[in-house]
Amino acid sequence: MSTDSGFWSSSGPALAVLMLLHGAGCAMNPVSGHPEVVLISEEQEKKIGAEEAAKVQQQMGLVQDDVFTDYLNTLGYRLAEASPRPGANYSFHVVDMEEPNAFALPGGPIYVSRGILALTNSEDELAGVVGHEIGHVAARHSVQTISKRGPFAVVFGVASGLVGLVSPVVGNIIGGVGDLTQSVIFSPYSRGQESEADRVGQEMAARAGWDPAGLARLLGSLDREVQLYQNGERKPSFFDTHPPTPDRVAKTVAHAKTLKQAPTPPISPSAEAYVRRLDGLVVGQRAANGVMKGSTFQQPDLNFFVEFPEGWQVQNTPQKIVAVAKDGDAAVIVGAVARGNDPMEGPRLLEKSSKQSGIVSKTTPATVGGLPAARTQLPVDGKAMLDLTWVAHEGLIYQLAGLATNKQFGTLKPVLERSTTSFRPLTASERAAITEKRIRLFPGRQGETLDALVERTGSAWKKEEVAVANGLAVTDTLREGQLLKVAIAEPYLSGRR
Repeated sequence: MSTDSGFWSSSGPALAVLMLLHGAGCAMNPVSGHPEVVLISEEQEKKIGAEEAAKVQQQMGLVQDDVFTDYLNTLGYRLAEASPRPGANYSFHVVDMEEPNAFALPGGPIYVSRGILALTNSEDELAGVVGHEIGHVAARHSVQTISKRGPFAVVFGVASGLVGLVSPVVGNIIGGVGDLTQSVIFSPYSRGQESEADRVGQEMAARAGWDPAGLARLLGSLDREVQLYQNGERKPSFFDTHPPTPDRVAKTVAHAKTLKQAPTPPISPSAEAYVRRLDGLVVGQRAANGVMKGSTFQQPDLNFFVEFPEGWQVQNTPQKIVAVAKDGDAAVIVGAVARGNDPMEGPRLLEKSSKQSGIVSKTTPATVGGLPAARTQLPVDGKAMLDLTWVAHEGLIYQLAGLATNKQFGTLKPVLERSTTSFRPLTASERAAITEKRIRLFPGRQGETLDALVERTGSAWKKEEVAVANGLAVTDTLREGQLLKVAIAEPYLSGRR
């Protein structure tokens, strides 16, 4: 989490519905060339995309690397010029997400994750996945999905966070966590939409000067990555929102053979030059966001430690950390809510923002982790209970909320309290032990095996992971000087002075 905050809001549901119905009509699809009935205009599509883009930045975060972002923009805009819909509001970003993923928002914003970049081995592959996402925008696939679900899907699926409807207090504590995953624009695409985006993306790549077979190679690597983790706790991936079919890779391979690649030179003169752009890319957890170690969360830049209940699922966003019980009946939410050194500022703000009186009067001073704190418990609409703790630490007021249904609260109260009162500063040894994995490049040695490479480099990846990340078979032997991506665990150099 970080201390950045802010949420977008929409106008009332009735007005939004009227606006959408007013914009309904028949339009010509830029990709298919066929007329289609849509409920939102291009201007409304761009507005939704801009609002969702703000949520992506706030709730997921973007990688702040000007050099790579400039490169990605150069590649993306070159592809967009070859798009059937060049007039969309295209923009290109690296989302701070460790899972291999890519997605497009209505109207033009395109995102690739840190995780998917780690799997690319050439500029052709990156152009393939970016072209695929531009294909979704060009064909207005999100608009088709929204239109099929009707205007109320737009109002209550895209423009409102369902969690915020529970109650004003809970809405202010949880904020917008979950809005993105509940949004219709992140729903899986249909088989037909996927095929269309594959085809259009490959054709754009070829016209812009890249090998259209790059998409097929990346899809193959993504499929191998999914298979690699299928027996354990599988990470979310590109295939969760872009469903694979048994013949999808085969179709992209076949279609690539029918396309003529333009003679325009690539931006990176070789695959090796492209891979060098990935040197230093963080893979897995980024320490600047805080790291999970077992059931504990450690934030080196903000200097705090908190422990969540064992076995609960944890979601870390730039704004807050949310841990949810397996049955979904309880949660712990941690986030910075204000600047200052008086923990009572927390209940004052919550009372003001939720317009619920009595919160301050029911809050008592306390000490948590040797830090000044304040604590209270509040009923929520007769359905749930909140165990609330505010802690003042290094100029920030942190709010730690334990939430459970009335049925579960009696049993879980000690568990929630242990978590919300576990907040404390990091010890020197904890801080020193925080590492993050970064891609580092190593030249291979003639005849070297991946087992030997892993041992020689001290790789944090197993040989199977090295193989997938480099597009190799586990049994391959290396060539002299062959450049390879390896993940190395390095001490985190905190931004703290």
